[in-house]
Order: sequence, then C-alpha cells, then structure tokens
Amino acid sequence: MADLRINLAGIQSPNPFWLASAPPTNSGYQVQRAFEAGWGGAVWKTLGEPILNVSSRFAAVSFNGQRVAGFNNIELITDRPLEVNLKEIAETKKKFPNHTIIASLMVEPKQEKWHEIVKKVEAIGVDGLELNFGCPHGMAERGMGSASGQVPELVEKQTYWVKEVAKTPVIVKLTPNITDITVTAEAATRGGADAISMINTINSLAGVDIDTWNTIPHVAGKGAHGGYCGPAVKPIALNMVGECARNPHINVPISGIGGISSWRDTVEFLLMGATGVQVCTAAMHHGFRIVEDMIEGLNNYLDDKGIASVMDIVGKSVPKYSDWGNLDLNYKIVARINNDICINCNKCHIACEDTSHQCIDMLKAANGESILQVREEDCVGCNLCSIVCPVDGAIDMVELPNELPPMTWNERQAALGTMACDADIIKR
Repeated sequence: MADLRINLAGIQSPNPFWLASAPPTNSGYQVQRAFEAGWGGAVWKTLGEPILNVSSRFAAVSFNGQRVAGFNNIELITDRPLEVNLKEIAETKKKFPNHTIIASLMVEPKQEKWHEIVKKVEAIGVDGLELNFGCPHGMAERGMGSASGQVPELVEKQTYWVKEVAKTPVIVKLTPNITDITVTAEAATRGGADAISMINTINSLAGVDIDTWNTIPHVAGKGAHGGYCGPAVKPIALNMVGECARNPHINVPISGIGGISSWRDTVEFLLMGATGVQVCTAAMHHGFRIVEDMIEGLNNYLDDKGIASVMDIVGKSVPKYSDWGNLDLNYKIVARINNDICINCNKCHIACEDTSHQCIDMLKAANGESILQVREEDCVGCNLCSIVCPVDGAIDMVELPNELPPMTWNERQAALGTMACDADIIKR
C-alpha cells in the first residue's frame, strides 16, 4: 500500500482528502462522522460573527440526466456562536488527534479583529488556519469574503495581520471571481501565507423558473447571486491551480478545491500542483463514505504506477503546462475511424461537416455497406469527432511523424523579428 500521508506547509494529514469549509463541516457531530468514514482532515465551516441564514439556500444544475452537475448556494458562514464551535473543535481534536482540523476564519478587515479570533481559535488546538477571502455572496456585501479577496492589497495586509500572531500554518483561500488569480496569490505570499487554497465558489445564478419567473433558489420571491461549485467548475479550478503552481513568485503549497468527486479528480489536482484536496459538493451529493472509494482508488493507482508516496506525484504535470505561444505549430495528429467498431450513427460526420473542417466522407465499402472515412490531408486534429462519438474506440486520434522540425509561435515571431532587422539593415 502506498503512503497517503501528506505534509502541507507543515500540516500533517493521514491522507490528502479533506472536507472543505462548508455545510458538511458545520458541527462536531458531522466532522467526527467524516473522520470515522476515513477523511484525513476537515476545514471547519467558517467562523466569525454568527449570521442569520435564509431559506431556501441551495440549487443544483442537472445536465442530460446527470444530477448535480453543478451546485449553487447562498448560504453564509456559521450561524452558531463562536464559543459553541470552539468547544466542538476541541472535543473533535481530542477524539481524533491524528486527523487534521483547520479553522476557516472571516472577520472585518481590521487588525484587532484578526488578532482576536486567531488567538481564540489557536488556543483550542487547531492544526492550521484558513483565511476565507473567497465567499462571493452575502459576506462580500459586508466588506468581507471576495470583497477582500479581489483586492491584492487587502489580501496581503490581512494575511500579514494574521501572521503577526498566528502560531500555526496559515492558508489563504482565494476567490476565482477575479481576472487573474495569480495576482492575489502573489499578494498572499507577500503577506506571509504558508499555503494557498483554491478555488472558492464562482458567482452564479442556478436558473429561473419559467412558470413563476422566480429565480432558483428564491427567498419569498426574491433572488440573489450565489456561489457555484461541483463537477462543472473542475476545469476552471484545475487551470487556476496550474497557473499558481507554475508561477515562480508563488512558492507555497496549494490545497486544491473545485469539482473533485473521485480519486481520478484528486490525481489530476495533485499532478497539477496541489499537495492535497478539499471536497464539498460530492460529499453533499453522496455522503461521507465516498471517501472509501477515493482512498482505495488512489492507493491502487499509486501501487500500479510503482509510486511509494502520494507526495511523489505532486506537481509532476506542471512542467507540461505552459502558454499557447510555446506550443509546437508543426505537431500533427489526425482522426482515424475504426469501421469494425463504428455503429454508423454519423454524429462525427455531422459535427465535422457542420461545425469543423468537412473532412469526414460517407462512402460505400466493397460489400455495399456504408462507411465513414477521414481525409487525413484535410484533418486538423481538432478532436471534435472523437469527442462526440458515443462508442469508445471507434475513433482514434493518431500522431503523425513530424515532417518539419518543432516550431512555436514565440520562436516564429523571434525569427521574423530577426529577419525584419536584417532586411532593415540591408535596406539602409
């Protein structure tokens, strides 16, 4: 069995699977149930001044029969007194001393407020702190959450205030509701953050009821934007994790969040630079015991690869992630249809004919049967046909030998610049 233990900025955890700060970590009862199921850690639902929540508060987006492809919420931070939460955190840590408990915190952007709550929380024995600069609704209107997280100067300043008194590692949770998340990640690093976590939820409206014209969800006929999460946001989260992991100015560990539902998702986030992951929507959809399959799958994956420790795969795909200008313009792949597997649904032909490069022909075989065939000289290797094909193995994307040496757009532009300079010299 591979070693699943992780070390994130000095925070030890028996495995990389943590519950994110959210409804599943609202109480000691829930977190203890999660630890019994096998979760390595939990980020306690955000602590601060207790608020009043609304009813209703959740909504989901389903797509083609898949329930909860995306999830939306307008719930805020804890609605329970700080003293009650602290008592339950202490009890839970005492009962599960080897599991990780992180306290998520959110207060007004005032130095004394941060100092006060940090001292109270650390006094009861948490393993680390997560500063919630990401919540996009409700708290943001009060000057907290993403309202702070969208301003690099505030991210840096508040992180610095926390580090002035914190004795445990500090993780800064970043909002995706920003043009470039690396800007605020760098600000957190300058402020002294020991790690960053991402992504928090994305501004969203789940839907509109076309019969009542109410938003989904609504509160007495009124709606507001909420935070979007679940499987649908995974590509966005992966990109942001990768962008921060490859940025030389952000040299701190990353806790990956966003649409993680399986061990496969976890491996992708680890390869893209996350040291561990946080899960919310999948646990809300399927319950805490999903972690059993996640642990078993990750163990089997590492064993099959001959990898001794999960820490050994962290960031292995980051060197492969670059800018468009560094991609080889002379690399060539084409589609090839396996007619012994193809069911002649013609979806590839329709997609290519209507929306791509018109390079799939409908032909007759010698026996009179209809077949599909790609004109490889016209195929640009866009992958669309293989994406829409409903049959695994019916279409392969095949790499062709390079007829020309590798060349990137950046190299091409540099060469053109040199040629232009030479031409200018000759002209003069």
